This record gives sequence, C-alpha cells and structure tokens, in this order.
Amino acid sequence: MKQCSRSPAPAIARRTLLQAATLAAGAGLALPAAEGSAAEPPTPTSDAPVWSGEYWAKKNTEKGEVNLNLWRKRMGAPKAGEAPLPVLFLVHGSSNSARTSFDLAVPAKGEYSLMNVLARYGYDVWTMDHDGYGHSGSSGNNSDVASSVADLKAAIPVVQRETGRSKFHFHGTSSGAIRAAAFAQAQPEAVDRLVLVAFTYKGTGSPTLRDRAKQVEFYRANNRRTRDRAMIRSIFTRDNLASSYDMAVADAMADEELKFGDQVPTGTYLDMTANLPLVDPTKIPSPVAMIRGDHDGIATMGDLFDFYRQLPNGDRVFISLPNTAHSPGFANNRHLLWYATHAFLAAPTPVAG
Repeated sequence: MKQCSRSPAPAIARRTLLQAATLAAGAGLALPAAEGSAAEPPTPTSDAPVWSGEYWAKKNTEKGEVNLNLWRKRMGAPKAGEAPLPVLFLVHGSSNSARTSFDLAVPAKGEYSLMNVLARYGYDVWTMDHDGYGHSGSSGNNSDVASSVADLKAAIPVVQRETGRSKFHFHGTSSGAIRAAAFAQAQPEAVDRLVLVAFTYKGTGSPTLRDRAKQVEFYRANNRRTRDRAMIRSIFTRDNLASSYDMAVADAMADEELKFGDQVPTGTYLDMTANLPLVDPTKIPSPVAMIRGDHDGIATMGDLFDFYRQLPNGDRVFISLPNTAHSPGFANNRHLLWYATHAFLAAPTPVAG
C-alpha cells in the first residue's frame, strides 16, 4: 500500500439544486443507515491529509484469473478495533479508468478528486478498474455491463474484509451508473444507497447514443476501440456546453489515461447502442438518487423519468444540475454534485408507517 496527500477541498457552498423530488437532507445531516456503527460523517476538513491504499481482487473467467485493481481513500489509515466508516464504492464509465474518473489531480486548478471530497466528508471511498481498464488485467473480452457486474462481485469480498461492512453505498457515472444499477439488481443485499449520475435507461431520444450507433457494427466486431486525446476532449465538448468546463481538466485526464494506451473496451458502447434497457428499475429495492446535468445528451428527461417512476422504494430523488453537461464531476459546478451526493447518502433513515 502507499499513502498520498492531495490539495484540500474547498468549502461546499449551499447552492440551489433543481429537483424533481425533494432532497430531504442537507450537507451536515446524520449518518446514513449503513449498519449503524459509525460516527456521523463530518463536514470536509481543510488541512488533514487523505490516506490511500491499493488492493487487488481476482475474477475467474474462461481464460483464467484476471487481476482487478482497487483504490481506496479515507481520512487516516484504518486501525484495528475502530468503528467502521460508511463505505462508498465509485463505478467508472466507458472511456476512462477509475482513478482518472474519481481521483484526478489538475495542478493549480482546484479539487477535482471526488474521492478526496467524499473522504473528507467521512466516507471510506473505494473504486476499481474494470476488466481491460487502467491498472487491471484484461480477460480479452469487451468489458460489457455483464462483465462489469462480475468485476464488482469479485471486489465485494475484498472491501468487506478490509472495512468490516457487508453493505455499501454505490455511485456510478455514465455507463458506470448502468454498471452500478445492474449490480444493485443482481446483488441487492450488498447495496445500501445508490447514486446514478448521467444514467441511461432505454436511450430513447438520446442524441449522443444516436450518433454513437453509427458505429454499432464496429462495436459488434471488435472488443476494443481507439480512445485518443481528441476523443477524451470530446467528452467535454459534445453537449455544446464546453464553457461549463476548464479544458485543462480534459488535458490532465488525457495525460493520465493515455499512459495506459490508446484503446479501451467496446462493451458498454455496444450495450448502450444495441442492448438497452439493461436494468429493470422494479428490481432495485435500495434508495436511489438520479443526478444529471441539464445539458447532458446521453439521456432525455423523459427516458430518465420513465426509470425513476418505476423505482419501488419511495426513498428516491431526481436532481438536475444547472449549467452542467455529461460529466458533472469535472464541471465548473462540480460542487453541486458533491453536495447532492453527500446530502442523499447522509439522509436520515425514514420511519416506517
């Protein structure tokens, strides 16, 4: 394992969130009901370093074992006998690996590490590189959503062993939101609260997916696709709201990601253009927050509301972030994502009637 320290997160302003359902929580509310043994997550500190650790899980495939890389951040190294912190597992999307997605350093530009922010709120934050991404090995498959669910199943015992928790919060972004939701459907007993950011349900009316579908036969025939600097920059410009980002962030992301080569798996692109829907909302019993940028072209409001209205748990929220496109975690308004995520995770436990 190794330790690191990043620049402190700025204070979170209490900005207005445009919501389709009431957020019955605030930035300083009580601990989420994650087995009831940890202290309330504090507000972010301004000077304490964030501890980090690296772990490995093994996934069995037809071609043998695949090593999957896990990355963890929290306030202070874990100590024997301490009360466990609430655990949050972050799930990355199609084109970038875990640390670039959730622990990116952008020199002289402020805090862009969601892991740092949520660690300072008091969470034990984990993420992983899926099969064929980043530091993880590759089975040679296309790392579709089904493969990603298997990755998460392989990671769960490691996180349980290291944290003493049996249930975790999950937060997925873009196709990572589909991955996280599919896991919550497959293994609901492991999921406490679920945050879906830039999610796609059926893809109805999505301009991004309509454009992407032009390459569907390539995705069917190839397990990997080119992911170069121009493609990474296009994530920030394709929704016609490039002004909502500092393009230095896109360059920092490309610098980190291209260390792993110029190709990534095609599986989630194929799934999102040919196989939607991949999740049945009626089979997700956990509380759910759906968060989208108001300029996100990956899914229409109608598509997302169709999913939202079918969720069986009344503990649910739908949040639209203003002046934000597909990647809220890297936007100028990223503090709104921080606020919304923590507010939902820290919501008091509802009282049964």
